[in-house]
Amino acid sequence: MGVSTSSPEKGISVTTVDVPPVNALAVDDWFALADAVRGAGRDPETRCVVLTAGGRGFNAGVDIKEIQARGRSALVGANRGCFEAFAAVYECEVPVVAAVHGFCLGGGIGLVGNADVIVASEDAVFGLPELDRGALGAATHLARLVPQHLMRALYYTSRTVTAAELHAHGSVWRVVPREGLRAAALELAREIAAKDGELLRLAKAAINGIDPVDVRRSYRFEQGFTYEADASGVADRVRDTFGEDRDGGRRG
Repeated sequence: MGVSTSSPEKGISVTTVDVPPVNALAVDDWFALADAVRGAGRDPETRCVVLTAGGRGFNAGVDIKEIQARGRSALVGANRGCFEAFAAVYECEVPVVAAVHGFCLGGGIGLVGNADVIVASEDAVFGLPELDRGALGAATHLARLVPQHLMRALYYTSRTVTAAELHAHGSVWRVVPREGLRAAALELAREIAAKDGELLRLAKAAINGIDPVDVRRSYRFEQGFTYEADASGVADRVRDTFGEDRDGGRRG
């Protein structure tokens, strides 16, 4: 349980997150994930990292209950942990393939939005329920998955989109049955890992260097409004309703 790393094939490193019951990550989990991805990328034998998860879904975001229990110290820790984990995926020295099943929410969007390629199962759904949880952030990463106006609609409504819808927008590489997700992710990772390792690292640095958005600065700017919401009391007011039934859900 927690965050683990394995090497099923030469050149491929798999980082797996398994934090029951729903992969809602506590502060320490986010930092552990960042360390695992950075460590995998630094290994000279690694040519591709696959980011995957166990359990019911890929990621349910931040552990809201931890924030409710510990208050502002947990909020600051979660924000810093998310910042490091998202940056670790983006700055990983080799390509990162995200293998997504079930729900990918909140911080999960930050992870897959910063990945190089996304492979998803047919049951995968993606969304930012931040406004329902007294937080703001990861619009930076959702904007890497869908067009600008759709991103805004999804953000304001907390609705989700399916893997098939993201595939239609070109942000998901392939959609497969859930039982075939790992094999599909490894198949792509194997094709990437067949390239020259040194050249792959140069390619990753080059592609990041021409990115039109500085994702670190953009996300940090968003986080400032999360702190403002917390300081003003708005965040607590919304978080106190966390878990209540709401309208919304899938788009369409």
